Amino acid sequence: MRAYYVEVAAHDETQLHQHDHDYIYVSLGQADVVNAVFNKPEVHIVLKDGEAHFTRGGFAHVARNLSDVPFRNITIELLRTSGEPRNLCAQISPNGAGAVCEKTTETAQGGHGFSVAPQMETDTMRLTLMRLDPETEHAGVGLESDSLLVPLNGSEVQIQLQGEPSKILRGGQTAWFGENSAGSVWNPGKNPASYLELTFRHKG
Repeated sequence: MRAYYVEVAAHDETQLHQHDHDYIYVSLGQADVVNAVFNKPEVHIVLKDGEAHFTRGGFAHVARNLSDVPFRNITIELLRTSGEPRNLCAQISPNGAGAVCEKTTETAQGGHGFSVAPQMETDTMRLTLMRLDPETEHAGVGLESDSLLVPLNGSEVQIQLQGEPSKILRGGQTAWFGENSAGSVWNPGKNPASYLELTFRHKG
């Protein structure tokens, strides 16, 4: 995969650009944009903070920001064939088949815990939304190998990889955890935090 931080200034637009690969984008903040695909009618899109979508590649377009604030997102290109998407607990792919939504919630000592809501999956990957209560250092949230972590707007999480110092990750930043990575993530702050985790399931 290849991840980009994208920012389009208020009332500005991107240049015409090509998307050769399937991709997932995550909105950082609310957005009011026009998707102008080359040789197709323009589409007006209103996005909520943290909203994620899966899009098939093979097109060129211009993204036009209608809002008074910057349009910010994380765009994740999938460099290998991703397979057919299956929506789980959210409508991530417009044409993705529906499957069972299996949310889970865990509570640690002191009543602080986390929730797990799978958003979408294919044969090669799964996108999961994680929500952390404040002060969840001992909630036991593990990091998956071969995964990309994307904190949502306004969120702050702390990650700890085995043998490395811990570090803070904030909305608009990303972190990749490679093969055989072992570690944990928690929310040290006094406000809830959320992040998306894109995990790749198979090699080759």
